[in-house]
Amino acid sequence: MIITKEKQKNAFDTLKGEFGYSNVMAAPRLQKIVVSSGVGKARDKNRNKLVADRLARITGQKPSERVAKQSIASFKLREGEIVGYQVTLRGARMQDFLDKLVNIALPRTRDFRGLSVKSIDAMGNYTIGIRENSIFPETSEEDLKDVFGLSITLVTTATGKQEAEAFYRHLGLPLKVETKA
Repeated sequence: MIITKEKQKNAFDTLKGEFGYSNVMAAPRLQKIVVSSGVGKARDKNRNKLVADRLARITGQKPSERVAKQSIASFKLREGEIVGYQVTLRGARMQDFLDKLVNIALPRTRDFRGLSVKSIDAMGNYTIGIRENSIFPETSEEDLKDVFGLSITLVTTATGKQEAEAFYRHLGLPLKVETKA
């Protein structure tokens, strides 16, 4: 299933009966996708370059560096050192990345049985933690020693958790059906 801009626009027709929207602009839409990864304890400049290069390949956009705001002696961290990379996707790149995530990357995840509904926060955003960057087809298989995790946050205009869940299901995100025991 391809996630398109039209599918987001049709969210109004699908969800207006359930949430009582009177205007198309009241329906939730996807604002941006933020992909971030930390470099951890790595002081190696080559590893930092590798993480930045892989994120650029995965997202199709150059990542921006995130630096430490203050020094923390117990972590041996100095102010200004690179602690991670982040990419913010909007528009067509966001649509393409979401389509690739749902249709290619998540099914390649080991023991994947759907995404938990509990990861939707009170503001309607959804954060997915991925342990291995190797689920994306852009990463080469011979470099499996340099595997890193990343975090993907879907930011919407939804006002609550239930509205966001209905919107994500409408988009085709593979959410689990939570049963109350």
